[in-house]
Amino acid sequence: MNYTLNQLRIFLKVAQTESITKAAEVLHLTQPAVSIQLKNFQDQFEIPLTEVIGRRLYLTEFGKEIATAAEKILDEVNAISYKTQAYKGQLTGKLKISVVSTGKYVIPYFLTDFLKQHTGVELLLDVTNKAKVIESLEKNEVDFSLVSVLPANMKLDKVELMQNKLFVVGNQDMKFSRKEYDKKIFETIPLIYREKGSGTRFVMEKFIEKNKLPVHKKMELTSNEAVKQAVIAGLGYSIMPLIGIKNELNNGSLQIIPVKGFPIKSVWNLIWLKEKNLSPVASAFLQYVRKEKNNIIKQKFDWFEQY
Repeated sequence: MNYTLNQLRIFLKVAQTESITKAAEVLHLTQPAVSIQLKNFQDQFEIPLTEVIGRRLYLTEFGKEIATAAEKILDEVNAISYKTQAYKGQLTGKLKISVVSTGKYVIPYFLTDFLKQHTGVELLLDVTNKAKVIESLEKNEVDFSLVSVLPANMKLDKVELMQNKLFVVGNQDMKFSRKEYDKKIFETIPLIYREKGSGTRFVMEKFIEKNKLPVHKKMELTSNEAVKQAVIAGLGYSIMPLIGIKNELNNGSLQIIPVKGFPIKSVWNLIWLKEKNLSPVASAFLQYVRKEKNNIIKQKFDWFEQY
């Protein structure tokens, strides 16, 4: 057999995503390139690795065994690389972080300089909704998670990074002349919601319930970007994190509507399992965050205090 490490990587990613298209996106390759390498890998085995049923790709039982072996081989290859770099005195290894979707506007600024200082560190960053972030943390699949709503009934340690603020927002089609509106405004502005499992939706619904706001739900969308574009297009209004609408406020495509009781405030927290044994890479990152967070907030998020 003459399979290559590249073929192993591609097959493993196809196995993990159960999709040639998704594997190509993750690996930053074209779909034909992934298909060709997958075929070349398959040609070295007499037993099928995958099968397609109803236009969906599945691993065969044999394929599952080969995927497990491929993962072990690639882990050993990575270990050799890490050991070589460690021998040279470099910090090496993987840093695994799961982030709620709006956290993508926060976490990069706490990673950039750390990764520049430690070129031997490989970042695995998963951006998803709150429910999946907590699931990955519970399963001990990540070193850290970034959330604005702390999960209940979990033994955690945390570092508070910065404040999170949610405002009522709309596009520029309607002018709001009052300095502040009361809750009756929600009788006239239909709201666009995030999907269930979203941290933004959780905070939003808790606030609505607590204050007995007379809201009218217009629609439900599955990402902050989708909600933003829907609001800009005039499909409704929403309650959105300030962190994700800076550019739209600056260019005038969105406006904050002054409503009594807003903004809703929470805190972005970097969290990890209390009993987790942090790797050298994770420990170094935690030390970096604790030391540099105030400087990062001052340099990168000074605009935040204007609202």
